[in-house]
Amino acid sequence: MCEMKKIKFIDVGFKDHDDVILKDISMEISLGYIYTIIGPSGAGKSTFIKLINRLIDPTEGKILIDDKNIKDYDIIKLRRRIGMVFQQPYLFEGTVEDNIKYGSMIRGQKDTDLDYYLSMVGLDKSYSSRKVDDLSGGEAQRISIARSLANEPTVLLLDEPTSALDPASTQVIEDLVMELKNKLNLTIIWITHNMEQAKRVGDFTIFINNGRLIEYGNTKAFFSNPKNDLTRLFINGKLTKEGIE
Repeated sequence: MCEMKKIKFIDVGFKDHDDVILKDISMEISLGYIYTIIGPSGAGKSTFIKLINRLIDPTEGKILIDDKNIKDYDIIKLRRRIGMVFQQPYLFEGTVEDNIKYGSMIRGQKDTDLDYYLSMVGLDKSYSSRKVDDLSGGEAQRISIARSLANEPTVLLLDEPTSALDPASTQVIEDLVMELKNKLNLTIIWITHNMEQAKRVGDFTIFINNGRLIEYGNTKAFFSNPKNDLTRLFINGKLTKEGIE
């Protein structure tokens, strides 16, 4: 997996026992952009991104990375290239240094340039010795991102990383992620419930509702001129998990 250029979903579905979580997802993600994913709670957004680094596997269809089935890649190598940051920053007990070094260790690197990865998330080297329990929510999320970066990913999956943060910390994370995309040529796939955030950070936007892909495309066109009536209803706050208000 020296290089990744595209991720393709072909008729992808996922069932949890008898519950259909995703159905008939077909689309292509080109690398080097930020994709924001929107949709009501329970629409299947988190399931969608979990499929990309094989936290779960499709029960229908297939996912291709550069025309090769995702299941044919070594799962450890795959996860080195496709990092994930969750809504709550799950850091290990200990120091910031311990956490960032873990990212390097996964890819077999013994030495970690802590100053470099801290600087990449806008923190100075004094943070390396701090206990993770002493970090603010925004700082902890930045360390979570730094740990993922230490694994040198090509794709970074973000599952609502700012939903528990205050507006100032949210702005820091947004600016950071957009800067990282440009500096490292990262592909970012970002779930958000914040419509304005999706507009601000996304190059492309994906709308999922009731487990189905309703619409996706260029973010500016997506919000200014949605093609699907359900998209228009959701953007205008008239569509929820329960249906049309």
